[in-house]
Amino acid sequence: MEEYGLSKRQIFTLKRRSLEKRINKYYQQTNDGEGTIELLITLQVRDELCDLDFSFMLSQLVKRIFTRTRSTAALRRYYVYFAEYFDKKEWRLLLVKLFPAKTFIAEKLEQLYTQYIKAPLARLAGS
Repeated sequence: MEEYGLSKRQIFTLKRRSLEKRINKYYQQTNDGEGTIELLITLQVRDELCDLDFSFMLSQLVKRIFTRTRSTAALRRYYVYFAEYFDKKEWRLLLVKLFPAKTFIAEKLEQLYTQYIKAPLARLAGS
């Protein structure tokens, strides 16, 4: 965590407002989306371990990182930890952005199923 400008001790002792400022500053200076996401996952762990509220930290920054930066292996690995940050429509768009090949294959399979199985069976049942 030292490479992100915060020590392990600071991550688990600083207050929410201080952490938000430091993480925002780190992202603005380095434009390191992957590192910022890793810091926010660490804070999700802290949220589960302590009584203080660290949920939905920097939600706008999370949305910006996932929607406006290039899709990387790290973003594809960590996206599931931020599902609550997005509504249904945003989540579908994010999945299309992160996994374009899977989306393409799923659409083609649905198209083939409709064309060769569903439609002929519907015609057969109708006759």
